[in-house]
Amino acid sequence: MQQEIIKLETPQNWKEYQLIDSGGFEKLEKFGKYILRRPEPQAAWDKSMPETEWERTANATFKKDKGSQEKGEWILKKGMEERWFMPYKTDALDLNFKLALSSFKHVGIFPEQASNWEFIMDKVKKLPVKNPKVLNIFAYTGGASIAAKQAGADITHVDSIKQVISWSRENMEASNLENIRWVVEDALKFVKREAKRGNIYQGIILDPPAYGRGPDGEKWILEEQINELLKTVAQILDKENYFLILNMYSMGFSSLIVENLVKCSFSQTLNHEFGELYLQDNFKKKLPLGVFYRFASV
Repeated sequence: MQQEIIKLETPQNWKEYQLIDSGGFEKLEKFGKYILRRPEPQAAWDKSMPETEWERTANATFKKDKGSQEKGEWILKKGMEERWFMPYKTDALDLNFKLALSSFKHVGIFPEQASNWEFIMDKVKKLPVKNPKVLNIFAYTGGASIAAKQAGADITHVDSIKQVISWSRENMEASNLENIRWVVEDALKFVKREAKRGNIYQGIILDPPAYGRGPDGEKWILEEQINELLKTVAQILDKENYFLILNMYSMGFSSLIVENLVKCSFSQTLNHEFGELYLQDNFKKKLPLGVFYRFASV
């Protein structure tokens, strides 16, 4: 019996991003020309750099509101911009992202996802289908969408927040791309409707949050609805030429749970791989940033 191997994967091609240090439930990161300090619940170990160096280095520091786990404000040093652009360039991809300091500590990009962008580029190019149809749900600011578009896919981008769709459009335009289909809708409602209509996609990308709200107040709770979502997604994924990425950042979900969920919904998962995405800081500490499951017919 072949033993399953849980994969640990980190991006290899970042030139503009760097995880400088992590620990004390924080991370210190370089995004292009700026260094940001923000909370990180997974970083339970000690910092490697002294506090004075963190304070000296950071251009902006996120301070959580009292009693809140996510919401807060940024404390900016002189010269720090609230919006700027950062490229991601490899031999295959040439993308550009608008970054901004949000009140929920996020900046509009998840650097660990670059591993999935490379996977998307590779699979879209290899599929024996001209302009394969790719669906990105819970698509946020569209890193995966613009990677798929640059690879030649016909991409549908679904998110429940209009402002995030606008942000994604800016990333598309900054990357000199066009003709992404934008859909502001609850993810589960959208895939159920696509299944009823018999629409089929060659690629599906899912990055569901732990909690969320649809545009009409629909409640999303990962543990309660992920199984139903995957069963519905299985109905709209091409049976012959396909790829799928499931990525989840939830401290309660292991890669083995994700493996079981996928195998219960999909009859075949050729060339599958699953495990954890992580970023490594300058002191060789590995920061886990989500579990993934990927498979493809090519």
